[in-house]
Amino acid sequence: MSDVTEQARRLAKILWDYLNIPNNPSSADIVLALGSSDTRVALEAARLAVEGIAPLLVISGGVGKVTSRDGGTSEATRFAKVALESGVSSERLILEPTATNTGENFTRTRSLLDSKGISPNTAVFVTKPYMKRRALATAMKQWPNVNWIPHSPEIAFENYPDETISQEQMIQLMVGDLQRIALYPKLGFQAEQIIPPAVWAAYEALVALGFDKYVIHN
Repeated sequence: MSDVTEQARRLAKILWDYLNIPNNPSSADIVLALGSSDTRVALEAARLAVEGIAPLLVISGGVGKVTSRDGGTSEATRFAKVALESGVSSERLILEPTATNTGENFTRTRSLLDSKGISPNTAVFVTKPYMKRRALATAMKQWPNVNWIPHSPEIAFENYPDETISQEQMIQLMVGDLQRIALYPKLGFQAEQIIPPAVWAAYEALVALGFDKYVIHN
């Protein structure tokens, strides 16, 4: 698949508007950056830390399905470099460099902080705009005793694709995330989310158009 049609963009915007929970950052005990190939997430997490939203910036991420092509460097290491260059002191950074999916971002960070005697009551997590709803559903299930505040870089749907992620890849990932929001609560991975019929219809239409690269079959 190469060209993204206007129909696909219109359907994808429906998914984006559902998945992209509005930002409402407030003071917290930690900022948790969820690793990915998108260093704009690292820049935004660093900005929050520099502005004093929280005393600690925790970065979680090993080598994921997209970043595996980057030579084996962990997402946490790559994000930490961005954070340091943005003015976050090393004393305020904690790295969790092994998580390979969203669930592990939370469970492995929780274990790491427990080992350090750190028990946050309120935490801001920073991720890609279209990942916020699924990440929140995951956090609510995997680390339920924390008040989670979802956050992302303020980027419009039309402006999100860049040199690291094409519009097609973005839509493929959103379709996969939407399906997991429907499936994962039944498996105990995420808290239940209500999916409006129009959103599910857009998902099914995108799958029919061939956006099924990350769809779980059977």
